[in-house]
Amino acid sequence: MKRFHFHRLWAIVLKEFIQMKRDRVTFAMMVGIPLMQLMLFGFAINTDPKHLPTAIRAADQGPFARTFVAALKQSGYFNLIRETASESEAQQLLQLGEVQFVINIPPDFSRKLLRGEQPIVLIEADATDPAATGPAVAAIRALADTVLNRDLTGPLTTLRAHPGAVDFRIHAHYNPENITQYNVVPGLMGVVLTMTMVVITALAITRERERGTMENLLATPVRPFEVMLGKILPYIAVGYIQITLILVAANFIFHVPIIGNLPLLYAVAFLFIAANLAVGITFSTLAQNQLQAVQMAFFFFLPSILLSGFMFPFRGMPDWAQWIGSCLPNTHFIRIVRGILLKGNGLAEIAPQIWPLVLFFVVVMAIGGKRYRQTLD
Repeated sequence: MKRFHFHRLWAIVLKEFIQMKRDRVTFAMMVGIPLMQLMLFGFAINTDPKHLPTAIRAADQGPFARTFVAALKQSGYFNLIRETASESEAQQLLQLGEVQFVINIPPDFSRKLLRGEQPIVLIEADATDPAATGPAVAAIRALADTVLNRDLTGPLTTLRAHPGAVDFRIHAHYNPENITQYNVVPGLMGVVLTMTMVVITALAITRERERGTMENLLATPVRPFEVMLGKILPYIAVGYIQITLILVAANFIFHVPIIGNLPLLYAVAFLFIAANLAVGITFSTLAQNQLQAVQMAFFFFLPSILLSGFMFPFRGMPDWAQWIGSCLPNTHFIRIVRGILLKGNGLAEIAPQIWPLVLFFVVVMAIGGKRYRQTLD
């Protein structure tokens, strides 16, 4: 039996470093993935979102109402972007997801306040993501006791009595009990499809190349687009099976309400499945082996989870992270699924989220078709 020798060990170590140098994609992933995790978790992820888009419906323009609105702005949680004239307009903004809150100041706000009565301020929230609204709602409740103390002076000082001069009523739409499963389970549909569709198809062409069966395809008159489309179509059926299983589990196990149109959800899901399959096929044309294909798929999957609003509030992320997240199909599909299931959104409401899916699919398919090699060289 040969004894351990340092020179032989060093030779193997050098060989591995040389192999690592040659496999630049794998080395880049080894460095890039930890850096991406560091940047995302360190800068992009924020569980205390602020400056949430808010609409206000103020029927009272008195000084007390203005003080109240100013206090909301100074809290840092609310960004007043719209003034609504009617309740229907406010409901539409919430349904489209354009605002997170609608604040309703009643016409008798100042009169009731001066009489020593507690005026009721209704705050409507889009609670499909409880993590996004929770800190802001807590901030509102903290303001209740002190928001008008500066204006309640002299004979009005007695109105500062506990529990505060204003009665805040929080109306959480679409998820009034703040049940986490209502938010997580629909989002899982996008996560599961992204993970399986990208990884499976990323191995498609690289597997053909490693097994030596690529020559058979190259000897045929099949066009690059036909090869890519032919490899995508079988997995679309697999994606629909996954969607059905998730919907069944959501309804019967987690009791997630299904308010919207399921045929519409299945129709839109076709675009999302196709987009992810196109990503996988494109990765397979870029990778030299199956290991690289899986690494590329993971590199795409990680930001698709963290920047899509599935795990962390989307509006809590900085602008650059929101911009990256808006380029990913999972972000738009999660909004579509939650909108259809929880809000009952129709085609008109989800249309702003559909065209990014179409654009993403077209761009990725164009890149994949250009990268497809018609020769082994």
